Amino acid sequence: MSLLQKIEELSRQMVRGCTKVTPGGVTLFTPDGVASYDALWLRDFSYMVEYAPETVEAEEIIGCVNFAVGGHREDGWMPDRIYADGLAVYAAGEVGKPVGEANLDNTPFLVYIVSDLMKKIDHAQGQKLFAQWYDALAQGLLVVPTDADGLVYSDPARPHSPYGFTDTVAKTGSLMMESLLLWRACRKMEAMCAAFGKTDDRWRVMAEKIEAHIGHLYDTESGMFLAADHDCRQIDIWGNAYMLYIGFPAGAARETILRYLKEHVDEYVFAGQIRHLPKGQYWERLLIDVPHETYQNGAYWATATGWLAWCLYQADPALGLKVLTEAGDYLLNEGSFECVNAGYQKLPSFVVSATNVLGGMRRLAQESPEARTALEK
Repeated sequence: MSLLQKIEELSRQMVRGCTKVTPGGVTLFTPDGVASYDALWLRDFSYMVEYAPETVEAEEIIGCVNFAVGGHREDGWMPDRIYADGLAVYAAGEVGKPVGEANLDNTPFLVYIVSDLMKKIDHAQGQKLFAQWYDALAQGLLVVPTDADGLVYSDPARPHSPYGFTDTVAKTGSLMMESLLLWRACRKMEAMCAAFGKTDDRWRVMAEKIEAHIGHLYDTESGMFLAADHDCRQIDIWGNAYMLYIGFPAGAARETILRYLKEHVDEYVFAGQIRHLPKGQYWERLLIDVPHETYQNGAYWATATGWLAWCLYQADPALGLKVLTEAGDYLLNEGSFECVNAGYQKLPSFVVSATNVLGGMRRLAQESPEARTALEK
């Protein structure tokens, strides 16, 4: 088996090994196979559906979306996660002990799930389901707080738990990664509206506003975008890579981002896995204490490997493939952990570490015959 085939098989095993069935018969997909995260987390499930779509059946996705939509709050917020008994939780942290306000990425990831579902079902069924879910999805996007320029905003006095893979981090003010997530959700809503004959111009307007003003977070000295403009005004490695990976119109910043990522690769890669910030830097403000070099404050994650490897491939194909291959080898030989560091491995059987590496491999294999040859050896 080639490396690509091995990661495909690993992803399949992990997705099918993380299921939990509700009393009502809905199959939920948890972030790991050891019940540490014993609920349906929307962003993790979204990554599974996007990067390993063949591992989840359409009817299973429909069941999860219905379950999540059924847990939306009266004010419009979608859950961060929802447990088998139907308990919906909106912010990071233990049940009853939220870490900040509701997560800013809950509804965007649900929109991605719905969008990817549409590729698996026929037009008539898609139109019916989109109409059924539309009002809840729209309300969930519209309650995400934004500043006057349309960028996602987190009040320094009452910070939100932001993007879920930084949900211990008190990024405040206008935010980068979270604005990208909202932009992408708006573009997907716009596309689904067009496909199903629904007129609603709000999504195009919101997306264009983000495009027009994201430059507010650009740091001319580094050529990178900053995570936030108040607390945690720091270079966001994941966010910059994701910006290019999802096709956000970055303009001239595209080349400065690629150059930075190539020149500083040793500052954010370990075993093919990716640090949130350049090495030696730590988040300026946290929602809970996270020791340096662990978890979201200095450890390395395969969650972002596919995005970074794809970006690196644009600048240096050999380097992009090296990162992907090292990540794949680590997953197969050491395990699929939530995050790692020298002498540190957190939570085995973490599903998106495998599926997100797979997503990057498949995209490069599709776009580049040379990459396909290398990954299919």
